[in-house]
Amino acid sequence: MKSGLLTIGLTTLDVVARPIDGLPSGEGTTLIEGIACAPAGTAAGAAMVAATLGVPVKLASAVGGDLIGRFVRMALEEAGVDTSLLATMAGAPTSTTVLAVDSQGRRPNFHALGAGMFATVTDEVLAAAQATRFLHYAGVGGPKLDRGPAAELLRAAHEAGAIITCDLISPQPSALQELERLLPYVDYFMPSAAEALALTGTEDLDAAADAFLARGAKACIIKNGGQGSYIVLPTGRFTLPAHRITPIDTTSCGDSYCAGFIAALNRGWEPLEACRFATATAAQVAQGLATLGKLENFEATEAAMNAARTAESA
Repeated sequence: MKSGLLTIGLTTLDVVARPIDGLPSGEGTTLIEGIACAPAGTAAGAAMVAATLGVPVKLASAVGGDLIGRFVRMALEEAGVDTSLLATMAGAPTSTTVLAVDSQGRRPNFHALGAGMFATVTDEVLAAAQATRFLHYAGVGGPKLDRGPAAELLRAAHEAGAIITCDLISPQPSALQELERLLPYVDYFMPSAAEALALTGTEDLDAAADAFLARGAKACIIKNGGQGSYIVLPTGRFTLPAHRITPIDTTSCGDSYCAGFIAALNRGWEPLEACRFATATAAQVAQGLATLGKLENFEATEAAMNAARTAESA
């Protein structure tokens, strides 16, 4: 039986500082509560979280041949992520984002483009996609992936029996055309609410989900931040609330939701229950800084899920 997860898409380093409600004048210094840095991005962030939840993970992406790239690789490996498919682009910087989270939880950011945006599909990545149990394709918007090898990759993984989830790097105008090529091979399409509405030009999530199903997706799970998630499965349509928490940093919540969903499926959970676990995963991440936040392991996240369910029914 096949096992493990392969994530494909963007890898960055996130440097998160909180709270920043204004820049000091001149060269002044302001003391803040905390600063954290961690690998992030649609592929690396999901890989970090899934590995923390006990899923064997390979990451297919790219970093630069710089100190940041070496740090990202080291941090991923310490988290248990297999980086044998993480390419190093000599002479290129590593994609890096600085996020200034304010006291209201808003997160204006500064991004420097780098190698992560230029991940591509090699023969080794294609072979890994055919050998994995789960493929999380989080590369829609990647310039070396769109209109290129992505459809062939997903087709090969689908024919080999992989369960395929799909997320976006960014909702570019061309993304809908790319999704028309990919969604016939996708089991669970997992955009954010803002992405879903922008891509389809609709004003409600039900219509947006229908548009993706019409293009071939077997199910659609729309992440809606503090509103929870809207889920369209073959068994029905559901809305799950977010946990009642005080968020600290929501930067990686979408990627962690995807990873939590896959981790629960990996344990044999039904999709709707896996969405509940994904909600709990995102809530744990949101209560701390950077990619992992306060996330500990699968068991602690399941306990948080059960506690939230009890509170909802009280």
